[in-house]
Amino acid sequence: GVAVGSAFVAGVQAAIAAHAPYIIFTAAGGARMQEGILSLMQMPRATVAIEMLREAGLPYIVVLTDPTTGGVTASYAMLGDVQIAEPGALIGFAGQRVIEQTIREKLPEGFQRAEYLLEHGMIDMVTHRRDVRATLASLIDYLVPARAAA
Repeated sequence: GVAVGSAFVAGVQAAIAAHAPYIIFTAAGGARMQEGILSLMQMPRATVAIEMLREAGLPYIVVLTDPTTGGVTASYAMLGDVQIAEPGALIGFAGQRVIEQTIREKLPEGFQRAEYLLEHGMIDMVTHRRDVRATLASLIDYLVPARAAA
């Protein structure tokens, strides 16, 4: 919705001001359709904000939790420099039934689960929540050059 879009953009602006990586944790069933077009407009706003991070040379890291679906998956959840998912997380745009009805085929077992997406190159790693902090620290050490000693 509009509030989430505004918070996302404000977070990007704060990360740029602090010259810090931007890390988000997703958990959503999609945009709030009650807001109609205003909700859908958050997708391009988020995309532009992510481009601002890239222009500033800052990493954008996404931690996909269960579930991450709908417009969130269609936009900022899958635009990260690195996508980390928790084991077994449901990640997708439309539900399995809707996809099967659309393509008129049965989908493979676990089609929208983190491990399947990792095997097929859609995400970068699957990490247990207990290990996320250490994983993020390692990624940041790797992705953010050390600041020059003053």
